[in-house]
Amino acid sequence: MESRVDVRCRSCGRALPAPGGTQFLCPQCGTETIGRCTRCRDQSVTYRCSKCGFVGP
Repeated sequence: MESRVDVRCRSCGRALPAPGGTQFLCPQCGTETIGRCTRCRDQSVTYRCSKCGFVGP
């Protein structure tokens, strides 16, 4: 049995997928997957890439 990696919102830690949530690669390094929930996306809560330190809204 494969272990499942839970993707969570990088800002608040909410589990994804959730309606309106998204996942994308870091816009700077392109290696880290960033998860964002609807609430944090709507409120422009910042997130940080753990690989390169990029901070985005």
